[in-house]
Amino acid sequence: MHESASLKRSVWITQMQSGTSIPVRSDMYLIMNPLNPVIALLQFTTILPLGRMAPFEAFSRNVWIYPLAGYVTGGIAGVVLFLIPAPPLVAAGIGLAVLLFVTGCNHLDGLLDLGDGLMAHGNREIRVRALTDRTIGTGGIALGLMVTLLSWGSLASLHLAFIAIILAEVAGKYTMVIMTIFGRPFHEGLHAMLHKYTSPWYAIPSTLLLLPLLLLPVSIISIGLMVAVIIVVPAILITLSTRLFGGVNGDVTGAGGEITRAGVLAVLACTSAVSAPSLMDILL
Repeated sequence: MHESASLKRSVWITQMQSGTSIPVRSDMYLIMNPLNPVIALLQFTTILPLGRMAPFEAFSRNVWIYPLAGYVTGGIAGVVLFLIPAPPLVAAGIGLAVLLFVTGCNHLDGLLDLGDGLMAHGNREIRVRALTDRTIGTGGIALGLMVTLLSWGSLASLHLAFIAIILAEVAGKYTMVIMTIFGRPFHEGLHAMLHKYTSPWYAIPSTLLLLPLLLLPVSIISIGLMVAVIIVVPAILITLSTRLFGGVNGDVTGAGGEITRAGVLAVLACTSAVSAPSLMDILL
């Protein structure tokens, strides 16, 4: 019997969190199928049934493609928001639920773990233990509620919510690229493995993957504030995590994606009433 994509994805995460090395493949299958990095990315970040498992190495050596997952997951949630005939609050809740379902709540789990680590009292060892254990405490629940409620309220207040959720998801995945590149690992695990294969120049092609977002009908003010969010959030998280935990791990990286999504939705909501042209309006 073949393992499902979600089961193998769980095995990857569990093995890396326990410090067990994951065997990677460098065979002709990787060379012959140029889509393997994208397939491996989606098999890692979603529960979508994509058939045969692609070698994880295909993605781990190309983490700059993270934003592509945002286009897929945000696009799915965006289609639901566009089609569903529901009041704004209900539609926003359904859109976020679809997003969490498609991603398997993987990064939400990281957000909850970060909340526990931030709220733990004591030295670095105690904070790291709170961050990396498998239980969820009050700090995790509190941070999870704050970020989720901010996302829900912001999304519900937006007229073009289906566009906003795509923007926010792509931005969140971009933050994960930056944190993977520049966040020094504090222990062996999934983040350490991905970080090992990165290079600072990966930020360039990853940034280019954001350019299609400029074609969307979003004001230049909103775009400018979104850029500020994807710069400030990873910078703060990397600095804070390094100070409290001695570095970054996969939980902090995933939390960065969740916090960035909420931050982008918030700035889009706050600027939705501001009259300003989009970049396409200026160019055309």
